[in-house]
Amino acid sequence: MDADAPFRDTSVGDPTLDGLDGKQALGERALSKLHWRSRRGLLENDLFIKKFFERHESRLTVGHARGMYELMDLSDNDLLDILLKRKDLPEKPLTEEALEVLNMLRN
Repeated sequence: MDADAPFRDTSVGDPTLDGLDGKQALGERALSKLHWRSRRGLLENDLFIKKFFERHESRLTVGHARGMYELMDLSDNDLLDILLKRKDLPEKPLTEEALEVLNMLRN
């Protein structure tokens, strides 16, 4: 590990993902937790998320999971507005992982 590299906290509340390489394939247990954590209160968000998993589940990585966890921290209404491009991205900048997942959710 490079001593001069800045420390990046990769924890997302799922200990199975902490400290892992973002390009590593997502394990079955972590995928199950991601499904559970991705449940939303608005049907519209759930439809986007369902389509995301149908299209991308077999090739999701640890980085995708981190990005999805970050997006799931948004309120339901904010998430829907961002998915539909009715609202700009949140004031706090999203990570590259979250932006990638957002693009995957939109397409």
